[in-house]
Amino acid sequence: MPTDVELALMAVSATAAVVLAVAAVQLKNLVRAVVAYALASVFLAALFFQLASPFAGALELTVGAGLVAVLFLVAITLAGGEEREVPG
Repeated sequence: MPTDVELALMAVSATAAVVLAVAAVQLKNLVRAVVAYALASVFLAALFFQLASPFAGALELTVGAGLVAVLFLVAITLAGGEEREVPG
């Protein structure tokens, strides 16, 4: 049975992951959205580690927070950077 401290840490990790994932979807600045996504992946990996699933946590850290976030940043850079307002 997890202790109260462990349950509190799990609740904080889960809440932070959800808040950062929503922020990643809502942000207009693409670089900030990618950073929010990477942080959401880190907190999700922390939650996996707290739930005694180290393989899933390590996979989420390497693929989710590492590989995908870097690929998004490279794609944003190669595509011309930030969003621009379309003249209308």
